[in-house]
Amino acid sequence: MSHTTSLRRHLGGLTLGALLLGPSLAAAEDAAYEAPVHNGCVLEAYTQCPGADLAGADLANLELHGADFSGADLTGADLRHANLRGVNLEGADLRGANLNRARMINANLRGADLGQASLVGLESWNLFGQGAIFDGADLTGANLEFGRLTKASFRDATLHGAKLEMAWMNRTDMRGADLRDANLQEAKLSMSRLDHADLSGARLHYGNFQLVQMQGCTACPVDWMD
Repeated sequence: MSHTTSLRRHLGGLTLGALLLGPSLAAAEDAAYEAPVHNGCVLEAYTQCPGADLAGADLANLELHGADFSGADLTGADLRHANLRGVNLEGADLRGANLNRARMINANLRGADLGQASLVGLESWNLFGQGAIFDGADLTGANLEFGRLTKASFRDATLHGAKLEMAWMNRTDMRGADLRDANLQEAKLSMSRLDHADLSGARLHYGNFQLVQMQGCTACPVDWMD
């Protein structure tokens, strides 16, 4: 047998061995993984941490789908790129938190406070955020399509280029909000406040602006239904 043939068989055996060991090695790595814990709250999917103290916690890039953080203190927490699909954050305090590029599809934010939070590029299709507070928050490029945002507050918030198509935003307070280039197509904003907001370049097709207050608003549809 030539040296070359022997070498090839040796390398082939190593390759086959690696393929056979691969799944078991991956399983071992998964078994060895331990979810991080912060103040007694295990930071993993479907965890139950209502009312937990997670102020300033590092939750970036974590898989937290289905978790319960209702009423939790998440002030200043880092949630960048976290998977928060279906998470319960009802009544939670997220003031000053960083949720850039987080995924919050079908999440519950009813009554939560996200004042001054950063939600740049947030992916939150079909969000439940009735009565939530986003005052002064940065939602540049955020996807809030089909969101339930009735009676929410976005005072002085930045929603530049945000996607709000078919969002329910009746009685929403958006005074002083930056809605430049936002997509408000078919959004329902009846009886909302847009005083001193800026809608320059926004898409307003088929939106409902019935009884909306628009004093001092830039590019608002002041002649809506005239």
